[in-house]
Amino acid sequence: MLPTALFDYALPPDLVAQAPAAQRDQSRLLVVDRAAHSVAHHAFAELPRFLHPGDTLFRNNAAVLAARLRARRPGGGQVECLLLQPAGAGGRWRCLLKPGRRLPPGAMFADPDGAFTGEVISRGEDGTALVQFVTRDGAPMTAIAAQRGEVPLPPYIRRAGGADRALDRARYQTVYADPARPVAVAAPTAGLHFTPELLAELAARGVRQADLTLHVGLGTFRPIATATVEAHAIHREAYEIPVATQRALFPPAGGPAGRRIAVGTTSVRSIEDFLATPGPPRDGPHLAEAGIFIHPPYAFRGVDALITNFHQPRSTLLCLVAAFLAPGTADGIPWLQEIYAEAIARRYRFFSYGDAMLIL
Repeated sequence: MLPTALFDYALPPDLVAQAPAAQRDQSRLLVVDRAAHSVAHHAFAELPRFLHPGDTLFRNNAAVLAARLRARRPGGGQVECLLLQPAGAGGRWRCLLKPGRRLPPGAMFADPDGAFTGEVISRGEDGTALVQFVTRDGAPMTAIAAQRGEVPLPPYIRRAGGADRALDRARYQTVYADPARPVAVAAPTAGLHFTPELLAELAARGVRQADLTLHVGLGTFRPIATATVEAHAIHREAYEIPVATQRALFPPAGGPAGRRIAVGTTSVRSIEDFLATPGPPRDGPHLAEAGIFIHPPYAFRGVDALITNFHQPRSTLLCLVAAFLAPGTADGIPWLQEIYAEAIARRYRFFSYGDAMLIL
């Protein structure tokens, strides 16, 4: 059993990035060479020098929904509603509500301008609420959120009075996010460093790109609260892998195959969950829920290199990175501690708006 304390570390608060780099690809890039057991320090714009023709970037193209809505109760009290995921047809959503204890089943709230009303149908044991929405002109809640919502920034990014709202709408979103897939309540942050120019340069060098969609949920921010890693109940996230991306995961028969490079832990979860069921590519899109928990000594099936940000202490994402540093063993845990200690000493910026790591 792995003690959760192995994945803890002390981070100076001023290293938690509160805003993105001035330019996406000017964030820093810590390059880890597993074969040489070495690290080097670069800028993200230098990524092309480490990739080869025939490599494929696997990207999560989920778009972040501006899911945080402000409303009022009939008596005038303020309500904050965070849309999590649709709960069937007819305008029902699973939500987080504040103040939750003042919004029991039957409670009502509404947008001050009349764009929507919500009624709490039931409360879940996980703290979420099932809410029935009725909107003006029958507009879907995704359209209401796109017009009136706020970007659901993680709790460690603090904003006073809505400051930087326009910046966050632009930058807490990858440049390749599919606007038809507003299914994430948190950005797949490893992709935030890419620019259209950088992607074009990679394509010109023969680096392919393949998209998948994982519905990033709030579980990605939930720390491991159990004494051992294995006792933690991992969150589940829906994902879709198109046929073309499935085929890209299987090296061609005969001849050299490029590396499969996952952009972010969400891409890793999708790929590894998909490949947990042996077999060739399906005839149609693969739709499933990722319930896989990747931690040492996991042996990876479909990822050869990883681009990722720096993650929170005691997080499942940190466990995944430790596993990737030394697949099939627990040796990546102490090495991860060394790498993070060096990143802190060199004042890398951490978490969603922070710097990146490339593990080769």
